[in-house]
Amino acid sequence: AEGDHVKAGQILIQIKQDQYRSARDRMKAALNQTRAQLAQQEAQFKQVELSYNRNFSLHQQGAISQAEFEASSSEYSISGEQLNASRFNVQSAEAALAEAEESLSKTTIFSPMNGIVSKLNVERGERVVGTSQMAGTEMLRIANFEEMEVLVDVNENDIVRIKQLDTAIVEVDAYRGRKFTGLVTQIANSAKNIGSSLEQVTNFEVRVFILPESYSDLVTAGFATPFRPGMSASVSIQTETRYQAIAIPIQSITTRPELLPDSLSQQLGPNELVEQVFVLRDDNTVETVRVRSGLQDHIHIEILEILTSKDKVVTGPYTAISSTLENGSRVEPVDEKDSGKETKVIQVSATTITVD
Repeated sequence: AEGDHVKAGQILIQIKQDQYRSARDRMKAALNQTRAQLAQQEAQFKQVELSYNRNFSLHQQGAISQAEFEASSSEYSISGEQLNASRFNVQSAEAALAEAEESLSKTTIFSPMNGIVSKLNVERGERVVGTSQMAGTEMLRIANFEEMEVLVDVNENDIVRIKQLDTAIVEVDAYRGRKFTGLVTQIANSAKNIGSSLEQVTNFEVRVFILPESYSDLVTAGFATPFRPGMSASVSIQTETRYQAIAIPIQSITTRPELLPDSLSQQLGPNELVEQVFVLRDDNTVETVRVRSGLQDHIHIEILEILTSKDKVVTGPYTAISSTLENGSRVEPVDEKDSGKETKVIQVSATTITVD
């Protein structure tokens, strides 16, 4: 029944064996018959061989004619070939018996692992379809709830950045607000094409193993895991992490060309942009500083050059950074949590940035 615990090697299903037992018994009888024929042929060959050796000696002595010797030699050759044929018949019968025994063994299905019957599609006495000419009947599923995996479709543009054992953050819809830790265990080599030929999306399937220690507090008596097969989940795979990086909020960076010196603007190409931030000075005025950025996550962006942990950077509001503030503008710095004021400022600090 669904929900039953099973152990590796336990019998799960057995189909009616009468036909397969009968076929096995026929093959066994056929093998015994060919072995008896082989024994008979071996005895006959020995008799023919003795006769041939005797006639060979007599022919050497001139006691029998050439025709008599040739007849004995021909009989000896034919008997040898018949003996070889009998041996091949035994091999063929042995192969047929092995095939019949294998077919009989397949009438009983054993559990390949410890687990739980997660799905049962047939009951005792129902007919099932084999897989020789069609898809066949899925009779049941065994799930190992102690090793839960999430199957994720990853776009072709992102799959090249994912590698085995990358850390992943898993969010299951049934446990909103809870994040579980996982590891990438398998990355598909071939793509899954979704949609019509005109709007086809190419994804690759990635398997993420959920670490049991990340949900151990949710495990209850009698259940190895709080999850169930078929649950919906979203996964964020961490492809690169930078620890103790100098970082600022993403909205702090602007690429406004009018803030650049004329000499630098003339050197830039038509599509070339320069990243800048507004840094607060001691007299509460701001000054644009050119920076070079690195990794970024959903909130922070790494600064590779210019800024130090002593600088204070303007973080908002976004309209001020993107259009209002100028070099030398005087601001009233406030705590970032106070959204009612005009300008928010933070102290540049080191943080951890993870790319998903």
